[in-house]
Amino acid sequence: MAEIKSKLVEIKTKPTSANVKDFINNVKDEQKRKDSFVLLEMMKKATGEEPILWSSSIIGFGNKRYRSPATGREVDWLRIGFSPRKANLSLYLMVNIKEHAADLKKLGKHKTGVGCLYINKLDEIDLKVLKRMIDASLNQE
Repeated sequence: MAEIKSKLVEIKTKPTSANVKDFINNVKDEQKRKDSFVLLEMMKKATGEEPILWSSSIIGFGNKRYRSPATGREVDWLRIGFSPRKANLSLYLMVNIKEHAADLKKLGKHKTGVGCLYINKLDEIDLKVLKRMIDASLNQE
């Protein structure tokens, strides 16, 4: 089997020095703003890290280099994070969210993408299940 050489790819989404709390305080939707502060504290406690605003709208914790097994390309990315988007709260928990199928069944109202979990409001989900998923995501490394 041929060895895949890795190469670091520069992506547009990068850490900034912007103030995370100022960013959240400027979220127009009051429920998303409240939910964002809950997620902020939950992820801060789980990681033991301070939040960083990535690009203009993703709140991330930690830094990890991900390597694509298919292409060998590597990118620097956050360990976990979230973004209060207009449509929903987008949570970035792991590369393959489907690995958490059992917890997803118990979570409550949500949608998923490849590595994202989409939630409308935190009061529509079980926060204990979400905490378990966050912890499991951090332990995958």
